Amino acid sequence: MAYFFLEGFRNIFTHGLMSFAAVCMIVCCLLIMGSFSLVAVNLDNMWGDYEKQNEFLAFVDETYTEEQARALQSRIESIPNVASAAFVSKEQAKEDFAADKAENELFEGLPDTVFRDRFRIHVVDLEQLEATVEQVGQITGVVKVNASPEIAQGFVVVRNIASGVALILVGILLLVSLFIITNTIKLATFNRRDEIAIMKMCGATNGFVRWPFVFEGLIIGLFGAVLAFFLQWGVYVLIGRAIDSSDTIRLITVLPFDRMAGSVLATFAATGFVIGVGGSVLAIRKFLQV
Repeated sequence: MAYFFLEGFRNIFTHGLMSFAAVCMIVCCLLIMGSFSLVAVNLDNMWGDYEKQNEFLAFVDETYTEEQARALQSRIESIPNVASAAFVSKEQAKEDFAADKAENELFEGLPDTVFRDRFRIHVVDLEQLEATVEQVGQITGVVKVNASPEIAQGFVVVRNIASGVALILVGILLLVSLFIITNTIKLATFNRRDEIAIMKMCGATNGFVRWPFVFEGLIIGLFGAVLAFFLQWGVYVLIGRAIDSSDTIRLITVLPFDRMAGSVLATFAATGFVIGVGGSVLAIRKFLQV
């Protein structure tokens, strides 16, 4: 195997122009795929944050004392899809309402009895919001539930569409990348068809001819993957800083690259391996039939 590896490594420099072209194609394809994938990850994270902020209110029977109302919290939180339930007293509800209407003097003298004790409820899965609202409404002591399942469903639809489109684009780009790299390596192999034919006529087996090309593709694929990883890292950090420093788009949350670096490197390495080795095997197969 050491011989095949050294031959593959030597072939990279022997056919430097084609090797350079193959590396450049791998880097470009991985950067495009990586960029789409990172956009999809950030979008999914943003939708997750929006989901966590989505809440609905459960109003408690006004005949309940505050102690009785607080006792409902454990029952609400026992519902499977409920992430948390925060109790809001009548007094706190009044203060929150007055803060929103600070400019209107008509609301300053409202008595506490106008408001009800309530719970602010966050759910785990927005897709199950409607069923969760129904379960909360069936609890004795809860007289009214204020929720907007239509808005929640809109979030779910947008998130699913964005994730689906991203996956389709990444899949298409992967196939295009494999096609381009296969043809690039096939072109390099075509330039060496006479060399392969001579080796076959001298009695070389298919494996003896194939392995140097496989190692050559492996080295090119992994080198292109590592190079693409560092370029992707730099581009991502620069874009993240630009978004953070912008007043118009700073609402967009950009995940730190450090949190995804291991996954990105592993994905790039695996993709580079598949493209390099797979492209070499597909490219040389035709020229082994001598």
